[in-house]
Amino acid sequence: MPGEVAAPRIDITQLPPEAAALIARLQQQVQAQAREIAWRDPAACYAALAAALPGPSAFLDSALVEPRLGRYSYVAVDPFRQLRFDGRRAFVDGQPVAGDPFAILRAELARHPMVGRAGLPPFQGGALGWLSYDLGQQLEQLPDPRDPSRRFDDLALGLYDGLVAFDHVLGRAWIVASGLPEAEPLARAARARARIARFARILDAVPPEPGPGATPDPVALTGPPAAVVPPSGRVAPVRVRSNFSRPAYLAGVQRVIDYILAGDIFQANFTQRFSAELPAGDSAWALYRRLRVGNPAPFAAFLDWGEQVIASASPERFLRLRAGGEVETRPIKGTRPRGATPAEDAALGRALLASEKDRAENVMIVDLLRNDLSRVCRPHSVVTPEICALERYATVQHLVSAVEGRLEAGRDAVDLLRASFPGGSITGAPKIRAMQIIAELEPTRRGPYCGSVAWLGFDGAMDSSIIIRSFCIRGRQLSFQAGGGIVADSEPAAEHAESLDKAAALLRALGGRLEEDDVSC
Repeated sequence: MPGEVAAPRIDITQLPPEAAALIARLQQQVQAQAREIAWRDPAACYAALAAALPGPSAFLDSALVEPRLGRYSYVAVDPFRQLRFDGRRAFVDGQPVAGDPFAILRAELARHPMVGRAGLPPFQGGALGWLSYDLGQQLEQLPDPRDPSRRFDDLALGLYDGLVAFDHVLGRAWIVASGLPEAEPLARAARARARIARFARILDAVPPEPGPGATPDPVALTGPPAAVVPPSGRVAPVRVRSNFSRPAYLAGVQRVIDYILAGDIFQANFTQRFSAELPAGDSAWALYRRLRVGNPAPFAAFLDWGEQVIASASPERFLRLRAGGEVETRPIKGTRPRGATPAEDAALGRALLASEKDRAENVMIVDLLRNDLSRVCRPHSVVTPEICALERYATVQHLVSAVEGRLEAGRDAVDLLRASFPGGSITGAPKIRAMQIIAELEPTRRGPYCGSVAWLGFDGAMDSSIIIRSFCIRGRQLSFQAGGGIVADSEPAAEHAESLDKAAALLRALGGRLEEDDVSC
C-alpha cells in the first residue's frame, strides 16, 4: 500500500526451536491494535474514507442509542480480500474458485484467526457485506425463480483489516487495525500501525463534534415521522412502478391463503417489488442520507461495491453470535403505522398488541427459528426471553420477539448461517415449502432483499440484519420491496395496505410516487 512501511520478514525455520515455537504461538494470538480518536459524525467519516481509499466500502450505521440493538456503528474500507458468488461461480479477488460459497467463506476466515480485544466494540476485523436471499438455493432444493436474471451477486463480502468503530452509548470512537493478512508478528504490527496512521490522516479533515450522549432515542418518539427533503431543483416526483397491480397482489395473497387452507404451509411472506430510476443529480449515498434521516433504524447500512449498492434502514436483527458462543435472533412479525398524535400512536400500538392474528404470525416464526437454532445449539439451550414486545420506529411499529441459545462445541458462525439462512421471518413456515411458494408467486428474484447484511469477525463473533426497508441500486436502476406474512385469516386488502405502509419511508426518501394503476386498479 502506498505510504506504508514494509517490515522485515522473518523466516522462523531459521530460528532456534524455542523461538520458533514462541512466534508460532504468538501468531495464533493475533489481537487488533486501536487508537481512540475524538468523536466525529460516523457518516462524515465514511464519506471521507470511502473517497480516499479504493474498493468496496461499508457503513454499518446504528441510528439508535439503545444498548441492545443500536449501540455500535462501523466504517470499513479497502478490504485486503474480496469474496463473491454470482449464483454459479465463486470468486476470490476476481479469480474463479471451485467450491461451495459457505465453505470458501469459512476457509478464508480460518486463515486469519484473531482474539477479540476487551474494551473495544465487538467487530474488530473480518468479513463484511451481504448474502442475497437467493443464496438459499445453495442450501435447499428450490425451484428457479420465474425471472432467471440476476442483477446482484448472491454473496459479496470484503475481508477488512482496518475500520473505525463508534460506541454511541459511551460516545467514544476508535481506529482499529489487525495487520492481517500479514502472518509474521513484526510485519503484522507494522501494517496495523501504518493502517491506523493512514486512517487518522484522512479523518483529520473531518471536524470533531460532541458525542451522542444527549441524542434522543427515535424509537421512543411519537408523532409523525421526520420530514425528508428530496434534492433541490427536482420539479417532479420520481415515477415508481410495482411488479404487481393491486388486483394481482390481492390475488397473490389469496393464493397464499389457499395454500394455507390446503395444509401446505402455516404462513408465507409475500412481497411486491417497486422499481425506479435514480434521477440525474442524485446519488446512492445522498439517497441513503435522506433515508437515515426519515427512517432511523438500529441496523441501517450502506454497502458500496461500485455498480452494486445496498442502502438499508433495517430494523431487524437476523443473527448475533458472541465470541463466547451466545446466539440471538430477533424476528419481527406484526406491523401498524405510527400515529399522527401520541394518543393515536398509543392506540395503534395497543391494537397491535391485542391482535390475535399478528401474535399468531409472530409465534409461528419464533417456533421456526427455535428449530433452526436447535440444529446447531447445545441441547436445551434455546430459550425465548421475549415474545411479541412492541417496538416503535420512525414510520411503523412492530411486534418483536427474541430467541436465544448457545452454540454447540465445534460449531461456528458459518454453521449458524447454514442452519438458519434465509431468515424465517421473511420466508414462512414450514420454511422450504414457503420458499417454494414464494418462487412460484413472486415474478422476480428477490436478490439481496430479505437476505442479510452481516459481519463475521476473525475472532468467531458475528452480527447480521435482515435486508428489509432497503434500496438495491445497480447503476442508475433501483428497487425496493415490501410485503408481509400471510396467515389463514389474513385479509388481502389489509395486506396490500401494510406493504404500502412499509414502503412509505423509502418512497419519501426517493421523492417517489407510485403510478396510479399500481395503487388503485
